[in-house]
Amino acid sequence: MALFNPSRDEVRHFFFDARRKYRAGEPLTALEGIAVEVISLHPEYHAVLDAPERYLEQEYFPEMGETNPFLHMSLHLSILEQLSIDQPPGIAAAFQALQQRLNDPHEAQHGLMECLAETVWRAQRDRTPPDAQAYLECMRKKTSGFAR
Repeated sequence: MALFNPSRDEVRHFFFDARRKYRAGEPLTALEGIAVEVISLHPEYHAVLDAPERYLEQEYFPEMGETNPFLHMSLHLSILEQLSIDQPPGIAAAFQALQQRLNDPHEAQHGLMECLAETVWRAQRDRTPPDAQAYLECMRKKTSGFAR
């Protein structure tokens, strides 16, 4: 898998494989272990992950109210990685504050994921690097209760 820019199929195979290996009791890499933790938080995706032949090519259309489970889980992984190294600086403190406000670490991750998705979307739309300051400002608003 390409480390920094995996293809759609590589991402999907990663999650399919992590789920399969976990269910088979096979050893997991550190990243697969984190993925399995994320997967466990989302039982609504288990049927998808258990049927790679059906869902490898599945398209998801947000404008039709569909959530892409692979994107959702990838955003979780991104947030967890950022938290582990506090990058961008301040994300760990923002997460702690949001977790305290919401009293739910999973929902706190979702709050940060909204900020991350917005930041990536703007960068893609504007063809610019992601704006770390805007990302942190979004997090600040989430932790203060101004955004949901």
